[in-house]
Amino acid sequence: MVLRALIVDDESLARARLRTLLGDCREPRVEVIGEAGNAVQAMDQIQRGGLDVVMLDVHMPGVDGMALAGALRNMPDPPAIIFVTAHAEHAVQAFELEAVDYLTKPVRLERLLRALQKVERQRSSEPAIIEGAGESLIIQERGRSERVALADVIYLKAELKYITVRTTDKEHIYDGALNDLEQRFGHLFVRVHRNALVSRRRVRAVEKHSDPVEGEGWTVRLDGVDERLAVSRRQLAAVREALMG
Repeated sequence: MVLRALIVDDESLARARLRTLLGDCREPRVEVIGEAGNAVQAMDQIQRGGLDVVMLDVHMPGVDGMALAGALRNMPDPPAIIFVTAHAEHAVQAFELEAVDYLTKPVRLERLLRALQKVERQRSSEPAIIEGAGESLIIQERGRSERVALADVIYLKAELKYITVRTTDKEHIYDGALNDLEQRFGHLFVRVHRNALVSRRRVRAVEKHSDPVEGEGWTVRLDGVDERLAVSRRQLAAVREALMG
């Protein structure tokens, strides 16, 4: 598949750099159909049809990228959106607007390819492969054994001498060591604190919070649970990378 792309950015140098990067893509290959320096020009080209993906900046004069993305949701068959921006703080809003991905400048080629592969799967109607779908933990509870798929696990939290395995609808108790699980399944989980690992694909937001005892700190918001988990300053960069992931 060759993806047909529109680059939307108010800076000509940024558009040129992204065009060069897209030209280096091979799996999938990308054909840049056009460029736009603002949302009005972009919408004019989008309405002509024939686009698979819009590479969209956030901050632009006039209507910004978020507003444009919101308008595209009302179209019957809108192109996919990949945000490309220097501002990491809008990632949560971007995914609420159903963006396929959110890239921060300067964009690395391998990161761009991963985003475009998501678009390719979406446009070809092939279901995305869920990492961890074939991996699981065997939980021994109340005299019975139960297999829990790692794809269903939201977080793993060390509690005294055992580990809480949290899925959307249940908590399991697992007898093991958190460090061992991190070594075995680090491709699926990211450490947020000395006592917790969270599913990389479930990371929804990293937020500041204020605790009357511990003062200011960070928490991670996860898809599937209302609970927030503490993020240590040491792990903050890794968790943010998982969010962009």
